[in-house]
Amino acid sequence: MMAFRKERVIGVDLSVGPFAEHVRAFAAFGKAHRSSYVCCVNVHMCVEAHRDPAFARVVNEADFATADGMPMRKALNVLHKLRQERVAGNDLMPALMAEAEQQGLSIYLYGGEQPVLDAIVARAAREFPRLRIAGAWSPPFRPLTEPELAEVADRINASGAHLVLVSLGCPKQEKWMAAMKGRVNALMIGLGGAFLLYAGVDSRAPKWMRDLSLEWAYRLVLEPRRLWKRYLVTNTVFLWLFFKALVLKWSGRPGQTGGRGTAPIPLDPGPLAGTPKEG
Repeated sequence: MMAFRKERVIGVDLSVGPFAEHVRAFAAFGKAHRSSYVCCVNVHMCVEAHRDPAFARVVNEADFATADGMPMRKALNVLHKLRQERVAGNDLMPALMAEAEQQGLSIYLYGGEQPVLDAIVARAAREFPRLRIAGAWSPPFRPLTEPELAEVADRINASGAHLVLVSLGCPKQEKWMAAMKGRVNALMIGLGGAFLLYAGVDSRAPKWMRDLSLEWAYRLVLEPRRLWKRYLVTNTVFLWLFFKALVLKWSGRPGQTGGRGTAPIPLDPGPLAGTPKEG
């Protein structure tokens, strides 16, 4: 049986495997209505997990945690001598739509503002005309109450959705998915800004900048007041943690920053969380 494994990078366990296999695995989990979730890990998420042990547990208990950012991919490859591809949310969103259309699976859009959701639905209708969008909801910005969370889970399950694409921002979306695991009978994947990109609100850095791990600089130029602290401070912290992990690895003491691979992630969907309505 095919299986994914995880390798630890600065306290975060990252899934290892080709991009295409990730997409197929996500579709398999969704098709089986397995209650599960995916974290797309970038530098910001990694540093947040380093600072907050409770959030680190949320990320490390995810069924999959992909190397979203180029720095994460490079750190994974250097620390574990791999040739891992980048598995970024911006690329996963259209790839999952295409896979869902091909397999007859339905998706649910959760998060973001209503105009963004409307733009996503309109574009998806043009690019993937046979894709079924089971629902799209823009929740209130405030934290939801327990009865509201139960209502959201019931609404998603009643839609028959196989894949729930989530955009609430880090760490809110990861905490939401962890809280909904066992309640939402679908695979949930935290995509954050991929919603804005697919909707045409944001633009993506040129490929040469992405290849050089400079996508953060492109976004910083576009939104300096909002992002300067996240990128300049967080990136500095990440570099320090990475070099510390590298020194520990060279010294033969990987500890919590290098780490060994965790147990494989089976592609067999396994038991379901409940009995959903088929989409």
